[in-house]
Amino acid sequence: MITLPLLLAFFAEPNWTEVENYALDLLQKYIRIQSINPPADAREAAEFFERELRSAGLEPRRLVSDAATGKINLLVRLPGRDRAKKPLLLLNHFDVVPVDRAAWGAIDPFGGQIKDGYIWGRGALDMKGIGIMHLVSLITLKKLGVTPSRDIVMLTTPDEETNGTYGIVWMANNHFREIDAEYVLDEGGMGTREVFSPGKLVFGVAVGEKQVAWVRIRAKGTAGHASQPIPDNANERLLRAVTRALDAPAQGKPNAVVEEMRRNLGGSLADNKYINAIQKNTLSLTTLRAGVGDPPKVNVIPSNSEATIDCRLLPGVNAQEFVSEMRARINDPQVAVELISDPNDPGASRHDTPLFAAIRAAILKYHPGAAVTPILVPHGTDSVKLRRKGLLAYGLTPMILDLATAGTMHSDQERIPVDEFKKGVRIMYEVLKSDF
Repeated sequence: MITLPLLLAFFAEPNWTEVENYALDLLQKYIRIQSINPPADAREAAEFFERELRSAGLEPRRLVSDAATGKINLLVRLPGRDRAKKPLLLLNHFDVVPVDRAAWGAIDPFGGQIKDGYIWGRGALDMKGIGIMHLVSLITLKKLGVTPSRDIVMLTTPDEETNGTYGIVWMANNHFREIDAEYVLDEGGMGTREVFSPGKLVFGVAVGEKQVAWVRIRAKGTAGHASQPIPDNANERLLRAVTRALDAPAQGKPNAVVEEMRRNLGGSLADNKYINAIQKNTLSLTTLRAGVGDPPKVNVIPSNSEATIDCRLLPGVNAQEFVSEMRARINDPQVAVELISDPNDPGASRHDTPLFAAIRAAILKYHPGAAVTPILVPHGTDSVKLRRKGLLAYGLTPMILDLATAGTMHSDQERIPVDEFKKGVRIMYEVLKSDF
């Protein structure tokens, strides 16, 4: 039986000015913690989260995957009304990618500076901003005495940026029972008037992502003096191989999630690199290595050279077949083609669920008239490891971003709009207090 105090707590509205200012202050402090990966030392960041959670009456736990290097996973649970339901898992990560400080100019990449309506700094977008939304929403529920419809578990990991070896992979292998959930909320997607459909406000909620299929191509030849050209030149062989590798056939069968996006948005999608990337398999040449000596001698033909290609494959594409077709196009016994990643494909999460409906309702509360649609994302997240185990994972970035701002992830201008961050806190809280 739901008592009157419980009903009053459930319908209580936070003091949003106070909550938003608290969240913004926390994000500035969080950005100032240099949790760079490598080395992905999460000790200071974990202590920061622990202090806030304990001050709100929550009891976080440290699950240490490597004590010597500070690889700490932080877990906290807010009990819900129906303990028979599997939890909702809020998944975020402490670590951020390195920075080129000189390229940031007058902006300190770890300053958490507010300028021109944005908060600037490494991790603002990926994904300390969302981590603070998770943290503050959970703390606000606890302080108001709102009991969610099911348990909410928040897991913050130390090394998402290096494939989660000491984070989500270690947790799944060693503590899966503690994070086994029906739903996951992670990074991915966004609200935008540009990226998905020009002039239309669309919130994309990620239900899947492309497979990461990294390929190494190695060519062998004959070493020699560069003054005497030879036909068996490893570099020239590599160039021919890479050209053939990149000449992949167009994707055939349309992807079901992309086709649903198209239907939800009136039949057409925007024309940009993001939309292009989620409609087909893509290949990007990323490294070329050759030469003898350091620095390499200009007058020496090397006997070996290599390249790497970052291939991102749509869900449903067989990665082994994709690489076999690449070998056949290259068709050179002196060239080795090796798959160096694990593109195990879990497919997309279904979205006909109470949580997806709650996400849609929360977005529409603050953005009436917006279109809310499932999407694919072209990059990778930790969610893929949990989709493989049958969890329904959604990427929710509840902010409106233009194309330029969305493109600052991992860049030397990383930032998010302050007003959108504040509204994102409200949307995240609305989702967590929903009945799903």
